[in-house]
Amino acid sequence: MEETTNKIGCAKKKKMPKFLNQWQLYLFLAVPLAFILIFSYWPMLGIQLAFKRFDINLGMWESPWIGMDNFIRFFNSYQFKRVLVNTVFLSFYDLLTFPVPVIFALFLNCVRGNRFKKTVQTVTYIPHFISTVVMVGLLMQTFNPMVGVYGTIYKAIFGEVAPDMMANADAFPHMYVWSNVWQTVGWNSIVYIAALTGVDASLHEAAEIDGASRFKRMIHIDVPSILPTAVMLLIIRCGSIMNIGFEKTFLMQNDLNLRASEVISTYVYKVGLSSASGDFGRATAIGLFNSLINFLLIITVNAISKKVSEQSLW
Repeated sequence: MEETTNKIGCAKKKKMPKFLNQWQLYLFLAVPLAFILIFSYWPMLGIQLAFKRFDINLGMWESPWIGMDNFIRFFNSYQFKRVLVNTVFLSFYDLLTFPVPVIFALFLNCVRGNRFKKTVQTVTYIPHFISTVVMVGLLMQTFNPMVGVYGTIYKAIFGEVAPDMMANADAFPHMYVWSNVWQTVGWNSIVYIAALTGVDASLHEAAEIDGASRFKRMIHIDVPSILPTAVMLLIIRCGSIMNIGFEKTFLMQNDLNLRASEVISTYVYKVGLSSASGDFGRATAIGLFNSLINFLLIITVNAISKKVSEQSLW
């Protein structure tokens, strides 16, 4: 009996030094954990403002509860339909461009010249590092009806001043989405190019011996190899489908294209910070409503993907 007790005690003693010898690893883990808790979870306490009438004198904790009034005011607002339709339309329009980096990666993988391939990759990566402010400035300069490239070409062809595209509400979605494609197509293709490099070369050799063309090999070998990666990224993207970028939309926005450019993110800014009243409660309610839609979308898309293709996040 004493021998058994001694063995258990020795085992505990052996385990403790092993844990203490790895304290540096736990210290490294503590830093990102503290960062997530402080900057991701602690701010979530502010969600309660969505159910309160915020009074700056009383503070967040002492402000009176008003239940769902902030949500009801938003749903009854004349802006509700417009901002929701604009957000959904821009989101799904942007989602339709999801295959572009996949197609770009597939065709770039077919290029044999390494120097040309690297040059194309570098050129397409560069726009990703352009800031949003500079990007919108480039759009304004390019589509300037007087001195821009668009205005110069239009005047040379038709002999008159071009219509202002930045003031055209119908043109706003196209300019927003396709300028985003130009800026991100190279960067978003990196993960697909990396997946394609992992394809077994023997599969291509066997298909080539059987007489398969390069296009057929791309369809039957390359596409299935990157399909799981594409499905995962599509699910993640659907989870943020309602999060239209505030900075770019707000910078491209003006009074003439407002009916197409007013989305939830810009409306939250105007309700919470830009307006004289500073209705923080209603702004929080609108943001929470947007987040709930994203949450439901990612669960729905993940469930559909799991049932159809057996690929899912969880």
